[in-house]
Amino acid sequence: MDINSYLKVKADYIEQKLNALIPEKNIPFNSLYQAARYSLLGNGKRLRPILTIATTESFGKPCEIALATACALEMIHTYSLIHDDLPCMDNDDFRRGKPSLHKTFGDGHAVLTGDYLLTYAFEIVACDMQLTANHKVSLVSLIAKLAGCQGMIAGQVMDIQAEGKEIDLDALKEIHRYKTGALINASILAGGIIADASVDELQRLNDFGHDIGLAYQIIDDVIDVTAPESKHGKKLASDAINQKTTYVTLLGIDEARKSANALYERSLCHLAKLDQDTSTLKDLAKLLVHREI
Repeated sequence: MDINSYLKVKADYIEQKLNALIPEKNIPFNSLYQAARYSLLGNGKRLRPILTIATTESFGKPCEIALATACALEMIHTYSLIHDDLPCMDNDDFRRGKPSLHKTFGDGHAVLTGDYLLTYAFEIVACDMQLTANHKVSLVSLIAKLAGCQGMIAGQVMDIQAEGKEIDLDALKEIHRYKTGALINASILAGGIIADASVDELQRLNDFGHDIGLAYQIIDDVIDVTAPESKHGKKLASDAINQKTTYVTLLGIDEARKSANALYERSLCHLAKLDQDTSTLKDLAKLLVHREI
């Protein structure tokens, strides 16, 4: 199966599971489920959950045992986007080709829907009957750490603090590693945990995740300049509006792409140290770094 077919099959599989996890319900607070479905279902690339599944499969384990955790990670990613779009954060009016959640359901609903997706994600992992108790403890610890103050949330705070300020490349790299790279890394490591990877193997996956996560965000900075309307539905991305330093403002488009490609090449070296068949992960890494949108 080529990588595009693989993405289509896995994305459809994830979509079906997400749809089942958050159904419409005839209850007084059904608007919460409607709002969650509005943001979660439909147009997402599903890159993080697919990374979880691909990592698990690379160790010879079936996709099914990673599906619930993969969906939990997609919920956490979606919660972060919902909150990121709020007027108090990046103030983005569009997400995934349609109005942001707060523009459709209101700010309060957006906050609560994000909170719901975050907390429900941990419930999903904790209640997954296909995982052992050790798997669950390791996964909850990993995801809480890398989605929290040692990962994504820390990156968001540093990102806010950097608005309107000149920061150097090292500081920007630190923000990116936390804000975007941490959850990508968590997705890869989660697949390794589910597949019972050894400590050394998890370290290789960690190194791979660090490099590919940073490369992904660098390319995101490039796309914010080269295709802002396709990505955000407006001529200027929020980073430009909020006067944030990016790889493009520091290095320019060409040098930013070169930096991302160097990280991509290094990420492949980490995978080469694993005995498993990592061909799908290599293809996904290439896709993440050489995409146009």
